[in-house]
Amino acid sequence: MDFAFASVAERLQLQATHLIGSLPLLVLALVVVWLAWRAGGWLSRRSSLERVARRNPFLRDLVKTSTRWAVTLGGILVALEILNATALVGAVLGTAGVLGVALGFAFKETLENYLAGILMSVRQPFAPRDHVVIDGNEGVVIALTSRATVLMTLDGNHLRLPNALVFRSVMLNYTRNPTRRFEFDVGVGVNEDLLCAQRLGTAQLGRVDGVIATPPPRAYIASLGDSNVQVRFHGWVDQRTHDFLLVKSEAIRSVKLALEEAGMDMPEPIYRVQLSERGPAGVSEPPQRAQAEKRLTDAAPLDTRVQTDLDGPIRSDESTRGSEDLLNPEAPRE
Repeated sequence: MDFAFASVAERLQLQATHLIGSLPLLVLALVVVWLAWRAGGWLSRRSSLERVARRNPFLRDLVKTSTRWAVTLGGILVALEILNATALVGAVLGTAGVLGVALGFAFKETLENYLAGILMSVRQPFAPRDHVVIDGNEGVVIALTSRATVLMTLDGNHLRLPNALVFRSVMLNYTRNPTRRFEFDVGVGVNEDLLCAQRLGTAQLGRVDGVIATPPPRAYIASLGDSNVQVRFHGWVDQRTHDFLLVKSEAIRSVKLALEEAGMDMPEPIYRVQLSERGPAGVSEPPQRAQAEKRLTDAAPLDTRVQTDLDGPIRSDESTRGSEDLLNPEAPRE
């Protein structure tokens, strides 16, 4: 079997001649692509694009990058037209479409988090330092990144939630409304004057530091138990100046003491307990205990002002974070 070296050499020589003849067009095409790249960079630095998303650094960078690559892509298409290689565009787009579908399935969750981060950076559903509950996860908002929302739990631990989860979950924001209501139940004897118990409790709630006057404290009958009547007390706290849990704790303590001082019967559930004698009967309560209880009763009221336990860890995280925070405290909220 003979191999025609002469025809192969002739074909190679023809292709080389064609390539040399196309060099001016190739140089022109490369110049067009370079000019498109420079023009895209120039457009991405215009102040008009800055105004599009001046309050959102993530969206601002996205607009700049998209503008630059869009202009560059237009330059590449012009260069292919100069080289008479527009048929290559269809093949490239077809390959890119198949590759895009494959990558979309492979990085589905990553893309979801990225897109959710873009939407939340535009909508601003919460602000830094907001106290929120997202999908059962409670904490203080530290930052919103392109992929995750960072919370600090109330016990000082970092919690990273995927943006896609945050975007589609039910969110409870305790900070959006500065006033927050607490409630608790107190069992009162069935033979007591319930209206008197309600008035005594609400009057005492009004004297607790941190309970605001408007809306006023309220009380109502919640339920009738086996051995008592459940009276439910409500009070409102301004979370900007006082700690919610401390105010609620002090309110429960104060109402309990007020009802006891008024001689209200506060019965407990009755249980049958079998006792076995372990020591001498009739041992009285140590006097130190009664004295200690009196000192605690006469002590100054509990400090219910806002606590700053998490401020230090949050500031430390803000100073060491590598990624940019997409939340803007001054942006309008959703």
